[in-house]
Amino acid sequence: MSPQPKCARCKDMGYLIDRTHEFCVARACDCKAHCSLCGDRGYLYETVSGYEMARECQCRIRPRRLQLFNAARIPARCNGTFEDFKPRAQQKLVLAKETAWATVHEYKREHPSRGFVISGPVGTGKTHLLCATLHWLTLEAGFSARYVESSFLYSEIKNGFSHGQSVLDALQPLIAPDVLAIDELGRGRCTEFELETIDELIARRYNSGRTTIFATNYLLTKRPSATGSGYYDPAQTQASRCLVDRIGDRCWSRLNEMCHLIELPQETTDYRLNRTRR
Repeated sequence: MSPQPKCARCKDMGYLIDRTHEFCVARACDCKAHCSLCGDRGYLYETVSGYEMARECQCRIRPRRLQLFNAARIPARCNGTFEDFKPRAQQKLVLAKETAWATVHEYKREHPSRGFVISGPVGTGKTHLLCATLHWLTLEAGFSARYVESSFLYSEIKNGFSHGQSVLDALQPLIAPDVLAIDELGRGRCTEFELETIDELIARRYNSGRTTIFATNYLLTKRPSATGSGYYDPAQTQASRCLVDRIGDRCWSRLNEMCHLIELPQETTDYRLNRTRR
């Protein structure tokens, strides 16, 4: 039986998360206002090979990790953790959780983990796993991260144009983080602007070796080889349910090298509908 937490508010995590705004905001709990470990000095002494050495105390590390979490811009509606994710004994959901878990526990900045792409119907926990990954990497491991939904990505770039930014300038906040989560990959009208933007972002992160994780409602099964002249038909592309058609062959090729691909069955239960029907 687990011992009762000393702090009823934060359950001894040392922080609280406010979900009342658009993005989650973490702040230190009052129970950590003073540090009993270091006496608020900010460092501890330890003996290594017979020598006394000072090391940074957790009380000084925690504020930086809270800043990293807040900078990730995790949506307030879906700040999930790995503990909250219940795969309901469905094999592919179990695999998706295990892949995300391995991504965070094997992550090293000098040797970044492969990312992952989770494909599946709505309401199957894809965004939950993206956010759980960023939650753990920022608060527990101290890495920089960022979440973005593809439709907001395109609007942010256009907003940057209105302020005189280039595409590269506007994309820089998404290129720089150690780990980037792109939700709703493939969503949109498949315009030339959208295809060029996502291609540029994925190419930049691919070339820099940074870990990127994705969720999509589109199929990971590659389309059959096209017949005829090979003429590009925008209407056909927009109607396609295959991710490769939505993002282009070059992005698709890079994703196959950058990421583990996990496709949930189309019959996977929509947990939101199940919850509202109870």
